[in-house]
Amino acid sequence: MNSRILTVPNQLTFLRLAFLPFFIMAIHYERYNWGLLILIVAGFTDALDGLLARGLNQKTPLGAYLDPIADKLLLSSSYFELALHGKVAWWLTILVLGRDVLLLVASAVILLTVGYMSLPPSIYGKATTFFEITMIFLVLVLALRDNHALYMVKEICGYCVAVFVCISGVHYSIVVSRRMHAGG
Repeated sequence: MNSRILTVPNQLTFLRLAFLPFFIMAIHYERYNWGLLILIVAGFTDALDGLLARGLNQKTPLGAYLDPIADKLLLSSSYFELALHGKVAWWLTILVLGRDVLLLVASAVILLTVGYMSLPPSIYGKATTFFEITMIFLVLVLALRDNHALYMVKEICGYCVAVFVCISGVHYSIVVSRRMHAGG
């Protein structure tokens, strides 16, 4: 059992979780260069743990739970901390955090009422995560170097985040409703 918990992909996910307080501190103390470096390393470990889990046949239930939790913790804390520093608009932060809280509550309710229900990420959820990460990356780069063209890309990316947060939230609600109505 221990070998299925301490797989290389799971260890990379644990490492990503360990980066979280340092990432938050880097942003809080406006060490955006360190924040950007940690974000890049965290992104690399996220991609690597997925590749290794599939390539080494080391997919585990723990990894299936921990990987999205690590992503959500990093993203949610990023948006909150960057909003505190005026780097991300509060309306966007509230949308991102609101969707994450709703998904968490819905998951808990599903788990308590019908038990475990496999809900693989949709293309809308993946697009949301892509734009959320891209937005954080752009904000950190712009905190280090002012660039008008990059600023415009960041603004567009912010609206993409908002659109995909709403679309993926509605899509998730529809899928869960249909699955629960069909009996799991």
